[in-house]
Amino acid sequence: MKPFTILTGIVAPLEALNVDTDQIIPKQFLKRIERTGYEDFLFFDWRYMPDGSQNPDFELNAARYKGASILLSKDNFGCGSSREHAPWALDNYGFRCVLAPSFADIFYNNCFNNGLLPIVLPGDVVERLFMEVRARDGYQLTINLPAQRVVKPDGEAIPFDIHPFKKECMINGWDPIGLTLRREDRIAEYEKRCNIA
Repeated sequence: MKPFTILTGIVAPLEALNVDTDQIIPKQFLKRIERTGYEDFLFFDWRYMPDGSQNPDFELNAARYKGASILLSKDNFGCGSSREHAPWALDNYGFRCVLAPSFADIFYNNCFNNGLLPIVLPGDVVERLFMEVRARDGYQLTINLPAQRVVKPDGEAIPFDIHPFKKECMINGWDPIGLTLRREDRIAEYEKRCNIA
């Protein structure tokens, strides 16, 4: 998993409540087991018209948000089924961080396991960020995970909370497999002692 320390990137707004995982990555695209190749299917039903062309009314299709690495959304982001494909699709598209007032629990934990940083911010702060993002092309934020701060273009720093263990794993790029492999020598020693091969 790619480590996350400090990210400066364009912010894309998705002003919707209860964005569920079937909107993030619809069920028809869950047949693959690879973690890559989902970027074209992210928000598929919102991004595309029935004829396959881009939906001009879907805000993330606007040229000003091309290359965005930070997604701004509303309450209960990632609700619905527990598909791990949802953070995969967001990551494949280029998002490294999602800001929202709240997240569904399973999605929230899946994000940390896949290198996508979910940050909970107060609702009034999120509303203010929506206004600022729309008022200024190329609006960027800096996410400083070690300092636990979201820094705005004017220098204002917005603090956020994160579990210390999840923070350590993100900074070091440790997913559950990576955490296990940190003990590889002890695992090998145990297998040798127990004649496991």
